[in-house]
Amino acid sequence: MRVRTLAAVLLTGALALTACGKEGSPTDQPAPAGLFEVAKDVKVDGSPTFEKIKARGELIVGVKEDQPGLGYKDPTTNKYSGFDIDIARLIAAKLGFDPETKIQYKTIQSAAREQALINGDVDYYVGTYTINAGRKEKVAFAGPYFVAGQDLLIKADNTSITGKETLKGKKVCSVTGSTPAKRIKEEKLTEDGNVLEFQGYSQCVTKLLNGEVDAVTTDDAILKGYAAAEEGKLKVVGKTFSSEPYGIGLPKDDKALRDKVNDVLQASLDDGSWQKIYDGTLGKSGSSAEKPKIDRY
Repeated sequence: MRVRTLAAVLLTGALALTACGKEGSPTDQPAPAGLFEVAKDVKVDGSPTFEKIKARGELIVGVKEDQPGLGYKDPTTNKYSGFDIDIARLIAAKLGFDPETKIQYKTIQSAAREQALINGDVDYYVGTYTINAGRKEKVAFAGPYFVAGQDLLIKADNTSITGKETLKGKKVCSVTGSTPAKRIKEEKLTEDGNVLEFQGYSQCVTKLLNGEVDAVTTDDAILKGYAAAEEGKLKVVGKTFSSEPYGIGLPKDDKALRDKVNDVLQASLDDGSWQKIYDGTLGKSGSSAEKPKIDRY
């Protein structure tokens, strides 16, 4: 995959939204004035996680690194960028921590997200993390901060796959432990032996380009990024067959922090910050998006 092309094509907007920082910060480009302004004298009464963060002096945020436009780590600079990264930075700023100097990003694969939160390895997780009942038994969620839909990525010249109903006999790739992989199996859209799972979406895309699988399935936002990177080679079918509400993963019993993060997200929807972040990242793909509605369960 042409990673450098990918970064140039899709993440140009993300570069415009982020500011100069240490190794591992999103990018070295200036952010719009005030977008990531650090709040002063923040209190989150009753939050053990927030107390731990204050004692440590910095945040540890779980993210993805292989999702263009969402959570992407440049292999040359080791800097992170994308919609999810900027949402994580916004939350950090509103919690009173400078997102350029007080965030340590930790890449966590899909299958390990719950355990990372349970173990306290990360303070919160922002990485296309679909809210569902099963996960709520183990962790808590703020949000959703975005709603995507499951779709299919195929080769541009493929005419045999036109939607989920045409997957029988086809090899379909997704990420280990992900909601899309589970749905393909539960709905028996193809035979169990034809469902391949890997740790990262980039592995699936490589398999698709090499002709080893017929389709990659996950949320449409992610797939559009990869299609943009391989212009003329890949396409998204364009028939979503799910609703995927992305949430901020948090320790299960920390209601105080969940309420605070929900307040931050709601404020960003009301004051235009959310739209600025979207327009500068995923919006550069040409796709619009509706604002999500916060679910304060």
